[in-house]
Amino acid sequence: MKEKSLIDLLHDVQESNPKNYVSKDLAKKVAETSNLSLSKVYGVATFYTMFSVTQRGKHIIRVCRSLSCHLANGESILNKLKEVLGIDIGETTSDGEFTLEESSCLGMCSIAPSMMIDDVPFGNLKEEDIEGIIKKFKEGAL
Repeated sequence: MKEKSLIDLLHDVQESNPKNYVSKDLAKKVAETSNLSLSKVYGVATFYTMFSVTQRGKHIIRVCRSLSCHLANGESILNKLKEVLGIDIGETTSDGEFTLEESSCLGMCSIAPSMMIDDVPFGNLKEEDIEGIIKKFKEGAL
């Protein structure tokens, strides 16, 4: 099996899990069906930041921590997210809606500071934008 095929399979498995992660049981099933070792599957699942082997929220918030975002006041965006959500990096809200993660770069330097919620990019962020964005996700508007 090619590496890309394993990555695609892991994406499918993670997206099908309501807890948004590759569980140990799911990793075993991937290994069995793809004729790969569990260590190979687990190695790929733990290497790439797009995968998680621990439970996460319904929505994944990735905050860019690149130099561009840092210089564009990205720290204030992260702090506002922590305040609004009541969680820290790596944590999930008590209602299971959001998990806050950081990314070394989201590739949106021209619109720094930036973040992504699931696959939706947000750039040129200001602190006052955060509450509205979170509210729209809670309401299912985004």
